[in-house]
Parts: sequence; structure tokens; C-alpha cells
Amino acid sequence: MGSAHFLNRGQTMKRMIVTGSAGLIGSEAVRHYDRQGWNVIGIDNNMRRVFFGSDGDTAWQRDRLQRDCSAYRHASIDIRDRRAIFDLFAEIRPDAVVHCAAQPSHDLAATIPFDDFEVNAVGTLNLLEATRRYAAEAPFIFTSTNKVYGDGPNGIPLVEHDTRYDFDVPYHAEGIAENFPIDQTKHSLFGASKVAADVMVQEYGRYFDMNTVCFRGGCLTGAGHSGAQLHGYLSYIFKAAAEDRPYTIFGYKGKQVRDQIHSKDVISAFDAFIAAPRAGAVYNLGGGKANSVSILESIDRIGQLSGRTLTWTLSDHNRIGDHIVYYTDLTRFRSDYPDWRLTMSINDIFDEFARVSFSSRSAA
Repeated sequence: MGSAHFLNRGQTMKRMIVTGSAGLIGSEAVRHYDRQGWNVIGIDNNMRRVFFGSDGDTAWQRDRLQRDCSAYRHASIDIRDRRAIFDLFAEIRPDAVVHCAAQPSHDLAATIPFDDFEVNAVGTLNLLEATRRYAAEAPFIFTSTNKVYGDGPNGIPLVEHDTRYDFDVPYHAEGIAENFPIDQTKHSLFGASKVAADVMVQEYGRYFDMNTVCFRGGCLTGAGHSGAQLHGYLSYIFKAAAEDRPYTIFGYKGKQVRDQIHSKDVISAFDAFIAAPRAGAVYNLGGGKANSVSILESIDRIGQLSGRTLTWTLSDHNRIGDHIVYYTDLTRFRSDYPDWRLTMSINDIFDEFARVSFSSRSAA
């Protein structure tokens, strides 16, 4: 690996490594930190296409980043390749690491258990150890998942409304907090591999006193998402509506609820942590109750925005380990970082998707 390819010697710019750099959060991070004057090196070998086929292909995003971001350098490395990761970190010695690369589907994980665990758990360990050896002071940001809680939230009493379920106990009026238990529950193999990574990120923070954080994300979304049926439901449902694809709802009458947080607001949370890092931090990160929406409500809203009727069917079988209701209690993060704000409402998110999905289709 030629060092001139990734880093110009003598540069004084701050250096960041972003894994999964052509994905939704990774690409948002690349663009943001490129604008902020960082030298950003992205790691992404387009495994999303391998996992999800053409719907998941992120090559278009990689090409846009290379065209638009002057200081961006791309490394097509598999995070399971320990030697390649160590060599890159030894050369770059980053000032911050944003780890977004993952196998993100709990359905797919059951069919590729070794790939799932090696990408999510072993790949994360490779990155943590590379950071410890070559950039021990660098903040290490890990995009974890609410699936670390398994299907435990399904045990909370629920109330059924016309278009959604909701929690029916005052204790969870603001959603799921970080003290919710993660064991003795069904996670899916994906959830289990992310638990392993999540706990390892915490351990490197606590054991080695490194500035690590797990952001346990709800539905991270935005128009930069290469949504597929098995991952990225809001992006995919807009794609289905725009391309007249039939859509399948898996269980729970379509009343299952998720909170949506735009990728821009995710990156602003990363900014807050990098400015004031902590060792072994854990935060739930999502749109909260105000940004929560059910699938039925999503379909209705898409119809209002587009004037189109989505063709959908309801399967009686829910996805294994899937949440009926999940939205994020943001109390802990807001307490530690009181200047952070959500800037994109649920309506803003839907409006953005509508502009991109339906205007691009009309142009075609």
C-alpha cells in the first residue's frame, strides 16, 4: 500500500478514518468532515451489494464522494482483513475513527452466520485494536443498534390504536433508555453479533481508557440510503412506491413503530462526542417519540406526498426478533451533550425522500 495514495506527507489537516464510507451514515460523515477540513480516508468494499444485491449497491455513493470531496481518499478494504487494517492505521494514525461498516440485516444473518459475526464482531475488534496500537487517543465512534436489546421491548405492555401500537406504561413514555436489559432475550444472530461488538467497544474504553462510544441507533435514515427489503425500510418503501414494486409488511398488522433520525442529526451527535469524548460511553440515538411512525402511517404519508397508491400485502409472520414498538429515550445523551438538537422532524424526513424519490423518477 503506497502511502502517497492515502496521505500526503507534511499535511497538517486532522485525519479521520470512516468505515462503511459509502453507506448512509458513513457517506454523511465523509461529506461533513470533508467540509470541516479533515483529511478523510474511507474504508468500504461494497459488501452491501454482496448482502442485498443491486438495491444495496453503494458504488454510486462512493463515486460521488470521490468526485465531490477534494480531500477524500477511498480504501477498498474488507474490515475482516486484519493486516490491511493495521497497515492503514499505522500509516494514517487517525485523529478520530467513525465505524459504520456492518452486516446490518437480522434476517440475512441467519443464512450467513459466519460472515455476519466476522464482519460485525471480528471486524470491530480489528478496528479497535488498530486504534489502540496506532491512535490510542482518537475518539472511536461505533454505530451500534437497538437490536442489542433483542425482543425485550416486546414484553412491555402495549396499547393498540388505529394505525399503531404504543407503550402503555408511564416508565417508557419517552421510549427505551440505555438501562434496558440486553440479555435473556432473542436478538437474531445479527443482534448477537452487534452485542459482541458493542460490549467490546465498551471494554476497550473501560479497560484501556480509550475514548470509545456505542451509539445504539434506531432507524437511521436519509435520502443517501441504499435501501433494500432486508434493511432500510423507509428508504426501501419509498423506492417501492416510486418504482411500482409490491411491498410486503411482515407481521403486527403493519402497526409496528420505529423512530426515525436523519443522518445529518446522527453526524451532529458524532461531532458533539468528538469535541468532548468519554471512555466507554453508551447512548441510545434515534428520533425519539416525536419522530416515530408506523408502517401503515408511512404508507399513508407516502400516498399523500406522491399521489400514488403503494401495492402492499400483509404477511402473518413477523421477522424473528423484530420489535413491535421501539423509539428512543434521548435523556442520557441530551444530559451529557445539552447543545445537541434534532433538526430534522419526521415531516422533514418524508419530504426529503419524496423530493428525491419521485422527482428522480419523473426526470427518468
